[in-house]
Amino acid sequence: MRSPGSMSIVCRRKSGDLVVRERPMPGRPTGPRSWPLIRGVVSLVESLRMGSQALRWSTELYAEDLEAEDEKQKADALETRAAVTKVTPRASDPGLMSMFALSIFTLLTKEPELPSASAPSDGKSKSGGALAYLPVLFAVGLFVALPQLGAEGINKLFKLGLEVTSPAFQAITGVSKLVIVITYMSLLRRIPEVRRMFQYHGAEHKTISTWEAQEELIVANARAKTTLHARCGTTFLVMVAIVSILVFSAVGAFLPRIPGPRVVESIGFFFLKLPFLPLIAAVTFEIQRLFARYCTVGPLRALLWPGFLVQKITTAEPDDDQLEVALASLRATLWREEALTAPVPEDRTFAGYGELLADPGYARAA
Repeated sequence: MRSPGSMSIVCRRKSGDLVVRERPMPGRPTGPRSWPLIRGVVSLVESLRMGSQALRWSTELYAEDLEAEDEKQKADALETRAAVTKVTPRASDPGLMSMFALSIFTLLTKEPELPSASAPSDGKSKSGGALAYLPVLFAVGLFVALPQLGAEGINKLFKLGLEVTSPAFQAITGVSKLVIVITYMSLLRRIPEVRRMFQYHGAEHKTISTWEAQEELIVANARAKTTLHARCGTTFLVMVAIVSILVFSAVGAFLPRIPGPRVVESIGFFFLKLPFLPLIAAVTFEIQRLFARYCTVGPLRALLWPGFLVQKITTAEPDDDQLEVALASLRATLWREEALTAPVPEDRTFAGYGELLADPGYARAA
């Protein structure tokens, strides 16, 4: 969770303990970084960086728990003179596909909570590392290059004879993009680790909705809320696909045509489109802000339905333990927001949500 002046990450360990990491943040962007259009790109980059930091930290804790479990099993096996080869296998590490999918998860959950802010410092690194840019590179390939390749295939299959820069070709590319987005998210949901992340995604939305309704941050209140939210990154991604259809249909015909065979023209047009991506993201960011502010009630709510429908894929109903993690994270963030000058503590461990609520600071943050 994050707010203008603070952020926090909460992980539940295999023991059931809650580990809280909280950090103050510089505050809302100022100067050119706060201008419309520019702030959208800034928010996207910072959200990816923070998401990557959180995933990296949670993975480290997961690895520590697995190592501790291994050591315990080996010790038990020695004590009982059992063969080491017969020790109960530990839970497997997340595979490459799972970890790669979790990196793109930072895009799907971008900006679902409190107003945007600057990227935090974890006190150890000045940047999110290469992992922070992995979702961007992967998304460009999956949601830009692949849809254009799909449109090219449809153009050839049905012998449409469309120019790469034509509005009709761009419309087909846009539809292909939406199909790919929905299909990809549906496949992600089948990976156990990612489905669990989608449950936490739902817990995050429920927690934020509880706070926005000015209700006490307890499990009973959060459980009754919806898993859908207007400021979700999934909605952002769907809106990017829609906006890109309109933008490239309008400007495609005005872009220079690359001389050479069809494949050269297609590759050239792909690279011509790349500079427009930050602009599309920035415009979509502003549109989503307007929709989230003015279209949540009444007939205009229909404008949010496309994003809500896809959110039904990227969110899942959380259990109470997952709700406690989200509630704990928001409480820590709200407390830090009110105590920005307080010393930043080391990571804190609580035996459960009840013990965290007994903390005087966190208990008041509701």
